[in-house]
Amino acid sequence: MKQIDLSLYRRIILFTGAGMSAESGVPTYRGKGGVWSRYDYQEYACQAAFERDPEKVLRFHELRRRTVLDCHPHDGHRLIAAMPEVCLITQNIDGMHQRAGSRDVVELHGSLWRLRCERCGAGKEDFGRSYETLRCDCGNWLRPAIVWFGDLLDEAVMHEASELISACDLFVSIGTSGAVWPAAGFPALARRAGAYCIEINPEPSGTISYDLVIREPASKALSRLFDMK
Repeated sequence: MKQIDLSLYRRIILFTGAGMSAESGVPTYRGKGGVWSRYDYQEYACQAAFERDPEKVLRFHELRRRTVLDCHPHDGHRLIAAMPEVCLITQNIDGMHQRAGSRDVVELHGSLWRLRCERCGAGKEDFGRSYETLRCDCGNWLRPAIVWFGDLLDEAVMHEASELISACDLFVSIGTSGAVWPAAGFPALARRAGAYCIEINPEPSGTISYDLVIREPASKALSRLFDMK
């Protein structure tokens, strides 16, 4: 495999999905063994469920947080965190990139480690196996600040991601199926920008024709693709 010289590119985008975290043992959401093959999202991951029984939904998300904390970033996460001058966009809500040392991550679907109040608009960072509190200072239930089924993506976050990708000259898709819209359109957006496009994924994604396709796990492929010495 020919290594990529990062110094040849001005604007580098790394776009990660569930496959990136699955290598650390974080359960995926779709497919065999995925979270939503074992749990009904209508009971645990939509606004209607939260309105019916907010404490039940919050306790379920505590379980998800504990599962994630029992997993750890792999070499691929750490290599990305050490890469200079790259923009990292992720579909993952598990915070694994941040635990590996990445900063300023664009989180398309929110984070398991944030809560928000839908009454007063307050936001709260909350990292731990259990929530510090289930209620806002105003007395309202706090909601996990993640994109649930039926939710619209945050327009400002999507705009930021689209602007970054529209200006990139190297786009690396890592561990994402390319099946979830509108993020599924990101590779084509990078292609229109004239970027060199790479896919790292053990399974075919069925999206655009990439310039380079690597059918390996992220930790192995990234270390071979980028010379960080």
